Amino acid sequence: MIAWLGLLGGLALLIWMTIRGTNILIAGPVAALLVAITAGLPLLPGIGDGVPDNFATSYMAGFSSFLADWFFMFLLGAIFGELMAVSGGAASVARFITGKLGSRYALGATVLACAVLTYGGVSVFIVAFAVYGLAVELFRDANLPRRFIPGALAFGSVTFTMTSAGSPEIQNLIPMPFLGTTAYAGWQVSIVVALFMAVAGYVWIARMVRRAVAAGEGFVPRSSDAAFDLDIRLPPPWLAILPLVGVLGVFLVTQSLGKWALVAALATGVMLACVVGVSQRERFGAAFSRGATGAVVAITNTCAVVGFGSVAKLSPAFAEALAAVQAIPGSPLIGAAIAVTVIAGLTGSASGGQTIALPLIAPHYLDAGADPQELHRTVAIASGALDSLPHNGYVVTTIRAVCGETHASAYKAVGATTVVVPIIGTLLALLLFSVF
Repeated sequence: MIAWLGLLGGLALLIWMTIRGTNILIAGPVAALLVAITAGLPLLPGIGDGVPDNFATSYMAGFSSFLADWFFMFLLGAIFGELMAVSGGAASVARFITGKLGSRYALGATVLACAVLTYGGVSVFIVAFAVYGLAVELFRDANLPRRFIPGALAFGSVTFTMTSAGSPEIQNLIPMPFLGTTAYAGWQVSIVVALFMAVAGYVWIARMVRRAVAAGEGFVPRSSDAAFDLDIRLPPPWLAILPLVGVLGVFLVTQSLGKWALVAALATGVMLACVVGVSQRERFGAAFSRGATGAVVAITNTCAVVGFGSVAKLSPAFAEALAAVQAIPGSPLIGAAIAVTVIAGLTGSASGGQTIALPLIAPHYLDAGADPQELHRTVAIASGALDSLPHNGYVVTTIRAVCGETHASAYKAVGATTVVVPIIGTLLALLLFSVF
């Protein structure tokens, strides 16, 4: 019983600390320490008679393994995003989309701009920074409440694009080495689910915005809005989109490399972004530096919650919960979806949740007869639901650091579109896989 209290208490503490603004590199180990103590784990190596697992080495094993597996992807993704920003490429693509739709469709234009950049391989963290300034301009022109900007950015970045077939985001790539699949696994069902999430999520957030406007809410300007330079000379959209096309093209033809296809694709994108932004070459050095720094921050934030999950999975309560999930009768896809959803919620990370869950559940469900293609797509979609709870690193960064809002004002829209809609999308995927 105490192990269960510790596991749930550790998760609650992790969520509470991150909402309060505690750095995840501190919150992760502290919450994991609570889980370790209640699970009866030794805190340091050499303490405990014949007990091989302990808090310190288990936490760091999870932390360092994720760093080793995904560092190059985070590094190149962050540099690619920075180069797209300084070259004006990201703004050009986003402004082209918003220009075609106009301020009347400010919400839809913001979502679509994020979706195009995300599916083009730009890191979701970079997308939020790249599109925010344009979103402010659009929301101002349309007089829409700015507290919905985080919801629009998150919905366009971490839902129907992030976990869809063919997406170069790592949340779609992590299952590949465990299941022997490609990034296009289960693409037929993925298309249907992505369309559903796109439509349902947009209808929901648009309704929330309309109700707020009807209640008298409008755009409230801030002095910091002027800091976004929206008048720089941008490359033409047809040229600006070439790096995105290059990432997708190389990613498509190098599928045999597995997850390393993303390294080849992003490296190509970096080179093309340099060519597109050659007129801004004096800014490349700073862009590379910012990208490297941002990559370290992003990956270590994820590593922190992976480390928490590595300790959590040593708790007897975790083993009992996993056994209960695996014993669920019916399709093995159901148990896999529940396991990944819960673990992603526990760690506050889709990628972290997959990294922890797949080594534990993939052999079991493959032996149970699950189709690897269907399992890949189910796991990818399911990981993008409860991961967006308030303590998720992307959620905290987007709401607070990028948009300057609070969870109290902005999280309702974020939670609706990035938690509830993907959960329904997961159920739809399970239904479609059971029928066809």
